[in-house]
Amino acid sequence: MPRRQRSAAQQHRDAVAAYVAAGGEESVQRVITALYGVTKKLDQWYARQLADLDLTQGEWAVVASLAKAGEACQTPSQLAELTSVAPSSMTHRLDKMVQRGLVERRPDADNRTRTLVSLTQDGWELFTQSIRESDVVESDVLRGLDADERGELARLLEEVIAELDDVDA
Repeated sequence: MPRRQRSAAQQHRDAVAAYVAAGGEESVQRVITALYGVTKKLDQWYARQLADLDLTQGEWAVVASLAKAGEACQTPSQLAELTSVAPSSMTHRLDKMVQRGLVERRPDADNRTRTLVSLTQDGWELFTQSIRESDVVESDVLRGLDADERGELARLLEEVIAELDDVDA
């Protein structure tokens, strides 16, 4: 008889219990383990979504970085730094993305030795489509919380994020 898979809630309880038994503080382990569990599930869904969009994680990182920059263009070196890859890898990635019509390169009018990269209309449409599809799943993840609870959770997590630069990990 096949063994029934434990629910996400049971996996969470078991993991917290193991960490507490090893000396971890329960309230800390409940939060960190929950964040890890949510992140893991979302990452699995995002990986499937990127495959459906015929994008690699690295290509998505470029699209998202350019979208977050708005009207400002980025250089290949800036994109390499933002996405944590070697400049030579970024050049290869951008070549493929230009061929697919997602990004465009053009010379910098102020510095002819630099190249600027921006999203094309197709790149923006892909970004928008992806965000809309993600929002549906992300909303489902948070469906057990009302608007006030989501706001409070966001506020608390933003406080944690504000402290991350001070953590020497």
